[in-house]
Amino acid sequence: MVANLRADAARNRERVLEVARAEVAEGNVSLQLNEIARKAGVGVGTVYRHFPTPHALLEAVVGQELATMVQITEQAFQMADIGEALEFLLRRTLDLQLCTSGGLAEVIAAIEDADERTTHAKSELRRLADLLLERARAANVIRPEITGEDVRNLMAGLERAVELDPGRADVYVSVLIRGLRG
Repeated sequence: MVANLRADAARNRERVLEVARAEVAEGNVSLQLNEIARKAGVGVGTVYRHFPTPHALLEAVVGQELATMVQITEQAFQMADIGEALEFLLRRTLDLQLCTSGGLAEVIAAIEDADERTTHAKSELRRLADLLLERARAANVIRPEITGEDVRNLMAGLERAVELDPGRADVYVSVLIRGLRG
């Protein structure tokens, strides 16, 4: 009987995630848990049991994309040529953000996380990116005053610009890279 309940709970959790993914894909990242429960055909208590806050649900929705972003940053960090590594990181990160259903930027920018795995992934992402930028500064590949926060803010603006005109993505990334190099 417990096994049936566990399987049932897993199915309910997956239904909630499916509905939340659809909401995020439509641009709705401020998930309303009562509405999610209704659309998933489960009780609101079921949703709150798995995801106590809308942000916890959003973290679960974009968890794989966040893990992929960490992998991209790890790949860039392992590259010998720091200039190529920086360009790889910027281009692949932008591609990932544009290919995802949304919500990733909100989770990355959040001050508090609902899940310790999210906190760990974000910490690793920042650590690796900052180390990569330190290497780039030391090799005079980027201007000395450029910080990790600068690059994160510029990438957010770049993502928005590419959403408005996807055909210009390569141009925008090239302009950003030239600007970082000075």
